[in-house]
Amino acid sequence: MAPYAFAVVGFGFLSIFAHIILRGIQRKRDFLWYRQALSYRRLPLSRKRVLETYPFYEQLPLKNKKQFEHRVAAFIADKDFRNRYQGTVTDHQVVLISCVACQLSFGRRNYLYPMLNTVLLFPEAFMSPTNQVLHKGEFNPLAKVLAISWHDFKEGMDITNDNLHLGIHEFTHVMHFESDRSNDIDAVRFKKYTNKILRELMKPDVRSKLDQTQFFRDYAFTNQYEFMAVLSEYFFESNADFKTTFPLIYGHLTKALLFKEEWIMK
Repeated sequence: MAPYAFAVVGFGFLSIFAHIILRGIQRKRDFLWYRQALSYRRLPLSRKRVLETYPFYEQLPLKNKKQFEHRVAAFIADKDFRNRYQGTVTDHQVVLISCVACQLSFGRRNYLYPMLNTVLLFPEAFMSPTNQVLHKGEFNPLAKVLAISWHDFKEGMDITNDNLHLGIHEFTHVMHFESDRSNDIDAVRFKKYTNKILRELMKPDVRSKLDQTQFFRDYAFTNQYEFMAVLSEYFFESNADFKTTFPLIYGHLTKALLFKEEWIMK
């Protein structure tokens, strides 16, 4: 074998070894080491114009904007967007839904929500076939379908101070279900810190403070899935108050999402 061939093989083994070491450290220390480095997907102009109106993208540091656009483009290519009743899904809808999904998962290496194949849009709240109750959003993990009321999704985006954000809420459900069924490093991390948050809720002093402050809306206490989804809404819409009022829970959620301080909307 020629000398250059030995070098190529050696470099390959060294890369694999370094990758294993970094994954081990990441699993233990919870930090982000992987980003798209060689090439970036870009959106066509019509979709890029929608992206440029998205507040999270607007305030990102320049070094992160290419990464975010790449992820939005990859998410769009990976998912099937359907309108339940009429016509096609517009670029505006596709891009905004993808932006919300990628904002929530921006700290993760695996950001494409592998348990989700289809986003199904309804014009407004719809009757759920599972319980015959009106829903604004619903994730079916077996069918890998996320159903969303477009009216309520858009309202959740437009009103930024009521801690009601349907998109963030529903994509957190997808992320949470994945953490129960996957050994992926991001799923394991999310489950790890979700469990820490749930254990924190068992402490009498925390329960007392939750009752006294009534900081989180009542719906959060329906079950653990709703609690994590509501926490995510507060994380993005009342970040400073959340951090001040429940710093330990806030810290656990920040680590669950691997979300950096520089990405927080001010």
